[in-house]
Amino acid sequence: MPARQLQGRPQRVLDRLPRLSLAQQLVLLAVLPAALATAGAILVLTRQHLSNVTELMRASGKTVALQVATLAQTPLMQMDRRALQRTALAGTSQPHVQQVQIRTDDGEILANAETSDRRRTEGLRVLSPVMGEDGRRAGEVMVEISLDAVADARKAVYFNVLLVLGASVVGVGLAGWWAARRISAPIRSLGEAVDRLGAGENASVEVGGTAEVRRLQSGFNQAAGALAESRRLLQSRIGEATAELARKNEQLELASQAKTRLLAAASHDLRQPLHALTLFSDGLANGETDPVRLTRIGHIRECVDSLDRLFSELLNLSQLDAGVLQPQWTDFPLDRLFDEISRNFRAVAEQQGLRLVARKTDAWVRCDYVMLSRILNNLVSNSLRHTAEGGVLVGARRRGRAIRIDVWDTGVGIAPQHQERVFEEFFQVDPQRRQGMSRGMGLGLSTVQRLAALLNTRVELRSVPGRGTGVRLLVRAAETLATGTAADAVSMPAPLEIPPSLEGVRVLVIDDERTILEGLQVVLSSWGAKVSAAQTRAEALALADAWDEPPEVVLSDLLLQGGDNGLDVLAALERHPRGIGPGTARLLVTGETKPDRLREVAQAGIMVLYKPVSPRALRQAIATQLAAMRVSA
Repeated sequence: MPARQLQGRPQRVLDRLPRLSLAQQLVLLAVLPAALATAGAILVLTRQHLSNVTELMRASGKTVALQVATLAQTPLMQMDRRALQRTALAGTSQPHVQQVQIRTDDGEILANAETSDRRRTEGLRVLSPVMGEDGRRAGEVMVEISLDAVADARKAVYFNVLLVLGASVVGVGLAGWWAARRISAPIRSLGEAVDRLGAGENASVEVGGTAEVRRLQSGFNQAAGALAESRRLLQSRIGEATAELARKNEQLELASQAKTRLLAAASHDLRQPLHALTLFSDGLANGETDPVRLTRIGHIRECVDSLDRLFSELLNLSQLDAGVLQPQWTDFPLDRLFDEISRNFRAVAEQQGLRLVARKTDAWVRCDYVMLSRILNNLVSNSLRHTAEGGVLVGARRRGRAIRIDVWDTGVGIAPQHQERVFEEFFQVDPQRRQGMSRGMGLGLSTVQRLAALLNTRVELRSVPGRGTGVRLLVRAAETLATGTAADAVSMPAPLEIPPSLEGVRVLVIDDERTILEGLQVVLSSWGAKVSAAQTRAEALALADAWDEPPEVVLSDLLLQGGDNGLDVLAALERHPRGIGPGTARLLVTGETKPDRLREVAQAGIMVLYKPVSPRALRQAIATQLAAMRVSA
């Protein structure tokens, strides 16, 4: 065994000693030296006794050998083998003798006798020479003596040793235990008092014992009294602080609810005219050929798009607050999402004189397509807003069982003291410096962080002021290979192609805002649809009484006049004898952002569009719903 391990054993034993109680350690200190001393003394005496017994057996063997050698002198000279055999047999009759041999001087065995009535064991051999008449050596006698007596003596000694050692250890242990109990009792009582004190109870000990112990007990009683007084003061202060914290939490909760109500009310009231503005701006462009007017219409659309981005940030925040967003896990190729990002933002980047690069990748991921799309769209949009020259790079790399997605830009960067706060709601880093840049509300990165939490990942940010910013996140890699089968590709279907027109499609539009109704009629009619309009439930039911065929699409606002609800109007049309049936596509349009309303809409199972709705998105939604109805039919 290595010397280092041998040196470590005593240390391990010493390390275990603190686990023993004081009484056990005192008993151990009393028993261990006594046991070692007794065992040492008995060991010395035992070895001496066994050595004496062995020497006695050797002397007995020499005596027998000498006797046999004397008797064998004459027969050996005459080479009388029979006489020599009788002499050897006579030697084996002696106590403890196992074997007798008589041999010539050159080693020839002339006689050999062994005991047959006793069990042969390990023996001690003794040699004695046989002298001739001329005084020369004529041969030798070998006598083997049994060591059974030595073994018996050893057993007896060991039994006595164990008996004496056990008695001494028990005696010393009892004496040590009695002494240790008397010594450790005050200390044990003090330890129990410390436990009670640690549990928050009032504790004190009776003063008694030696001078040192009494001093320790008195000091403990004084410290326990001071600690009890401090605990009472601390509990009083904790109670006051807890009450104050509860009041502040209540104020924060009220402020948060007020913020949500304010955002919801402002968002809803502003989305209505913005939605109408979106529809009318698109209607102005239909059939217009004057370049000057088209330029002005383009400026109007840019303003509408900017407002749309601001309201989309509010909507994302409201949906997260409402808890209506839940991941829909699917496997899809990441390159499809990169292509979508490139299509969405390449024109924006080129308009700003920037370069947008989305690197090709063959990686597949298992994630929620819509949520991941929102995250990357927010990151790219944020990078483009804060980049004056250079560009934005979007790429992906495999990291074990995950895929790391990076979005890098060459923008203004973020100072170290602001890199944690940029993920807070409404926080903007020095918005006065953004000359010529479109400004947001400071909700983009907050939405990214919360969406990433829903996807069980986190967003990491690295930025150097003046050189750019990089944002990365890890998503789980899909088991589907990049060369997946057609069945794999079904998990993420390609978008439907928008038809050139909605010629002849019957559409019922329900909205309590006259301007929105007019805008929808203008847009839908320009696509070839047959549009019927209603502001209330009564008007919608009156139309149902008169129409020859029910509409193929019903497009209704969520909140109507008099507290009416678009979901209830749709249900009333379903119950009408000539109303809508399973083959009618249903769409809800709303500017509502209150969490309870969003949860109600999410549970309805009807496709929802959030105001302001661009004509392109509206047309895509109608085409999608009509295609779904035709497939189900």
